[in-house]
Amino acid sequence: MNSDTFRMPARRLATVATATALVAGPAALAGAGAAHATTDQGRASAVVLRTGLDVSLLNKTVNVPLAVSLNEVQAPRSADRTALTATLDGVDGGKPFSVLGADVASAKATVSGSLAEGSVHLAHARLHVPGLPLLSLVELDTVTSKATCETGKQPVASANVLGAVTVLGKRVTLSAGGPTDVKVPGVGEVRLDLSKRETTSTTAAASALELKVSVNPLKLNVADVEGTLTLAKATCETPPDPAAPSDPADPVTDVKPQGAPAKETKLAETGGSSATPYVVAGALALLLAGGGAVTVARRRR
Repeated sequence: MNSDTFRMPARRLATVATATALVAGPAALAGAGAAHATTDQGRASAVVLRTGLDVSLLNKTVNVPLAVSLNEVQAPRSADRTALTATLDGVDGGKPFSVLGADVASAKATVSGSLAEGSVHLAHARLHVPGLPLLSLVELDTVTSKATCETGKQPVASANVLGAVTVLGKRVTLSAGGPTDVKVPGVGEVRLDLSKRETTSTTAAASALELKVSVNPLKLNVADVEGTLTLAKATCETPPDPAAPSDPADPVTDVKPQGAPAKETKLAETGGSSATPYVVAGALALLLAGGGAVTVARRRR
């Protein structure tokens, strides 16, 4: 193996080490006050509808993934959307198929200063899946969700389903204590989870309604639909506190040479500066190194 290692005489080695110490002293003092800045502004998101369904047509000879998002927004890059319908192509004889229709469908995400917030408002909504063109999978009066993250405060998540809820043509009462199962013979079944909320010290998330769907009308295998749907989901992440220390692991410290006086001495009249102690220490080290070298040389003679 090749090696680029060189040996240096003792006198030169001592001189180089002393010079290195002179340079490193002021540099170390300057580096002690460095701070790491962050540009994170907090985050927020909101979506009216998100689907993850598998649609099988004609005895499972054709599989179409039903992946739809309605009014999905994220901040700080985007603001709000209010589209009222979500459609899917290619499952209804090639014609557009309406998955969700509503009188109000609004999703909003904002980040401003110390506040990040996502919110969803859905009113008079009708959710459909392939194979049931005339029968709504779910009909809802009012659905809302909101996630608020403010600097210095505990994040808050809320979600509500208000008014009547109809699943596969049947009026149901949802319970916050657990899922609600709705089964309709010859049509299918739907499991509904009401108002899921999660919070941490810096984040919040809320979903007004999550549905697990299994539909196969009259077991004809014309349109077999399975999967999940999420209605009205909002999330947020707290913006950083601008008044907080930049980096606790890298504090700003006042470094002074050992034995230096507590009060800074003005040396403008003599041409001194704050680096004078390093220069004096270096000169002494060089003097001692030189004297030692001379003594060794005389002994050898």
